[in-house]
Amino acid sequence: MKSIPDDLLYSREHVWVRVEGDLATIGITDHAQEKLGEILSLDLPGADSYVERDEPFGTIESAKAAIELISPISGVVISVNEDITDEIGVINSDPNETGWMIIVDLEDPTELDDLLNARGYHEFLIQEAEVD
Repeated sequence: MKSIPDDLLYSREHVWVRVEGDLATIGITDHAQEKLGEILSLDLPGADSYVERDEPFGTIESAKAAIELISPISGVVISVNEDITDEIGVINSDPNETGWMIIVDLEDPTELDDLLNARGYHEFLIQEAEVD
């Protein structure tokens, strides 16, 4: 069973958000890393870059595919997880914790209202599987 922590919010593009005050940590879901398989490379924005909701903020490449990472929120990137550049496999082994990608200074907290809670994301995955 995929890990879907209750303390995260989820986008339909399989990106999670952990909110702490005005800061939002972003990574890909356990489901996404499982579908991608072994992650080979990652391209993320630098600190002080601006990310916009529903727009690409980076790319991730695996043995199966290369995809754009779609930002679930807007704001300025204040931190990039440099550890995953050196140890990219952590995205596969621990996507919800040490495999986080960027931390963003949340520009508009109402954007969070469009994200799914753990139960909603689980139901979304079931619906998505039925379509496949």
